[in-house]
Amino acid sequence: MRLTLATWDHDRCMPLHEGRVSIPGVEFESRILPTGKLFPIAVQEARFDITELSISSYILQVSRGESAYTAIPAFVSRSFRHNGFYARAGSGVEKLADLAGKRIGVPEYQMTAALWMRGLLSDEYGVSPASIHWRTGALDTGVRHERLSLDLPEGMVVETIKDGETLQDLLLRGDIDALLAPNPPRAFLDGNPEIVRIVKDFGSAERVYHKKTGFFPIMHLIAVRKSLVDENPDLPVALLAAFTEARNIAIQDLREVWLGSANRLSLPWLNEAMEKTMSTMGLDYWPYGYAQNQKELETACRYSIEQYLAARLVAPEELFPACVIDAV
Repeated sequence: MRLTLATWDHDRCMPLHEGRVSIPGVEFESRILPTGKLFPIAVQEARFDITELSISSYILQVSRGESAYTAIPAFVSRSFRHNGFYARAGSGVEKLADLAGKRIGVPEYQMTAALWMRGLLSDEYGVSPASIHWRTGALDTGVRHERLSLDLPEGMVVETIKDGETLQDLLLRGDIDALLAPNPPRAFLDGNPEIVRIVKDFGSAERVYHKKTGFFPIMHLIAVRKSLVDENPDLPVALLAAFTEARNIAIQDLREVWLGSANRLSLPWLNEAMEKTMSTMGLDYWPYGYAQNQKELETACRYSIEQYLAARLVAPEELFPACVIDAV
């Protein structure tokens, strides 16, 4: 089989793109795309045979019966999100609980980063998504729209900004009070004092969150076209094994860089980062597989319906073919 494989250039995926990991009888046509370009293609066109996919968009499509894909529990992107809350200096937002009732920007309401951040606000601080006036659009450059249509309840405000505007502009002007951002706004990186992080010591907060929940929030998974699985029922298990091997290679490569004597990675505190990661999360800090992630998947599914995204409550086992549920 010759199959198209589309992901971003995660170190956990590159061994497959480079041919360091293979599946007998399968040849991959490699497509490496940033997720901002890849995800609209995946959910609107289902162009690729195997694709990285936002778990939030995937849960939404499964709940509607619209997904052309089924998934494997290879979670190629994960990220803690306390670092992504930003406010305008002087807005009165000093802590996360202060976001109740505020005007908040987010690039897409349905994006997975926002799913986890709103879940954190609701579970930990009692801030309901319905209490917030949401503005959506490009973070600091370009144009961005929701990749899937939303079906929100009456009274829920999710308003798209004008093309040519950015959420960063609105924050600096005072038209919104805060941002949920998957990456730091450019003005913040440039040192503009008008944009501040709400959670100042986000690393400590994220480690406390992990200790409390056990979660390393799942952002993206790998999905395979349903028609391919129907024709090749062994493919999901083979793909999971291949992506697991690719992850293991990436972690071993990182370990060799970390333990090398010449500081090969341009990161001054790599030693600290590696040691804190393992002391907090253990050696298996990037887990694949259904059983290891079931509670976290249940939470993502709950967040999706609580935040008015999913059409119904999706059970986590619905996200995967039965053959990979018990696979290691």
